[in-house]
Amino acid sequence: MQGANKGTAGELAGAGLRIGIVQARFNHDITNQLAEMCLAELARLEVQPRDITHCTVPGALEVPLALKAMADSGDFDALIALGCIIRGETYHFELVANESGAGVTRVSLDHQIPIANAILTVENEAQAWARVPDKGADAARVAVEMANLLEEIG
Repeated sequence: MQGANKGTAGELAGAGLRIGIVQARFNHDITNQLAEMCLAELARLEVQPRDITHCTVPGALEVPLALKAMADSGDFDALIALGCIIRGETYHFELVANESGAGVTRVSLDHQIPIANAILTVENEAQAWARVPDKGADAARVAVEMANLLEEIG
């Protein structure tokens, strides 16, 4: 694994980084757009398509297990979690949001690998669509920045 560096004008550059993406398929129109924005930003940051592994899982609760498998492989500099949890009429929203978030954090800390968590937790579909462009691209930037930071720290 090779670390990224700062590009021109101090901008992040992801050349040489290997990035894993786990995308939940539930609310697939939203998560597909999140993935598209994330992949576009990774390309802008010079992460090569051959250095990106992108898989999908049924929903947000399955994201941490796939992230763990990627982290266990030791093949990645950073990981990205993509999903969308929209509040419904039952307690299920809180359960899924809390457990998926805790699982993502646990994998990151246990494996000492940065994970950009872009699993949206929103009240309604309109809120999700409003967040998609920023959160998808932000996840890519966070992954690259944290991979660079951990390499610097050593």
